[in-house]
Amino acid sequence: MMWRAAFALMLALPIAAAPAPTPAPLTMPAMPLHDPWIVADAATRTYWLFTTNQAEMTGDKRLGIMAYTSRDLKHWTRPTVVFTLPDGTWANDGAWAPEVHRWRGRWYLFTTFHNETARLAKPGTHRRGTVLAVADRLGGPFTLLRDGDPIAPKELMTLDGTLHVDRAGKPWLVYAHEWVQARDGTIEALPLDATLKAAGAPRLLFRASEAPWASGRPQKEGDKIYVTDGPELFRTRTGRLLMLWSSYDDRGSYVQGVARSRSGELAGPWEQLPPLVRADSGHGMIFRRFDGGLMMVLHRPFHNARGKLYEMRDTGDSVAVVREASELDGETHPTHGG
Repeated sequence: MMWRAAFALMLALPIAAAPAPTPAPLTMPAMPLHDPWIVADAATRTYWLFTTNQAEMTGDKRLGIMAYTSRDLKHWTRPTVVFTLPDGTWANDGAWAPEVHRWRGRWYLFTTFHNETARLAKPGTHRRGTVLAVADRLGGPFTLLRDGDPIAPKELMTLDGTLHVDRAGKPWLVYAHEWVQARDGTIEALPLDATLKAAGAPRLLFRASEAPWASGRPQKEGDKIYVTDGPELFRTRTGRLLMLWSSYDDRGSYVQGVARSRSGELAGPWEQLPPLVRADSGHGMIFRRFDGGLMMVLHRPFHNARGKLYEMRDTGDSVAVVREASELDGETHPTHGG
């Protein structure tokens, strides 16, 4: 019978193997990164870690952003480039502090570039600002918007812009106004429209010197400069609005700070709380694991940085470090007790 012959032939054919999982050979001690940003993609149960492109990791020397991926926060794939700065823009360096946010059905990349030859009015300052790119997929490729014009006014030397959506659904760019221009660095907020373009004037939220732990660096002119870096907003289970941000303490060590809005809204006023982590650690952000657990990732040390992971607790009034997740990040020099 013909059908018997066909059936026998089917049995003789080799069964196609299931696709092999993507190799994830890296752990954090082998992963150069700075200003880490993690997105937990529930649809694929994959963690994406975005950072500045490193040619030794991707083989791509272009200025841009790369992303590692992981299923368990311990084993990571080799990174792929998700964005490169096109030729012909005003910028020629940077690709700092990449953040990827979901907004109105698309993924938006916020990242900071600069150009030391593009001088601003104040001596010693140059163009620096957060630009915007967009993609339909979390893994890109991201396309630069508005020819790379910074979101904040271009005459301001700004960095580390993050997207905050307030309780009314209005988007804001929250960023650091660089100490190079402001001397006492500030955190400011810029109202945005639905297309994430500026829709008003910047508003001062607080100055770095307001944090009791932040130490100014004396300058030859006789004044001090104070650094502001890495703002990121988080609302607690009771509705309190927090901001993670970083500066330096009196030992010259990078610090992961946290501030709290007394009003629960972006306008503040803001009060400075005790730091979350010292030991040359900072530029952190908070995310949730797929099991709902609260985590923080930051970089340490400031130079030749690697990622560090912490289990966190939402106390209602603030957040607190529960413990270092050294089984995930491979840290051998603890920064925090417990």
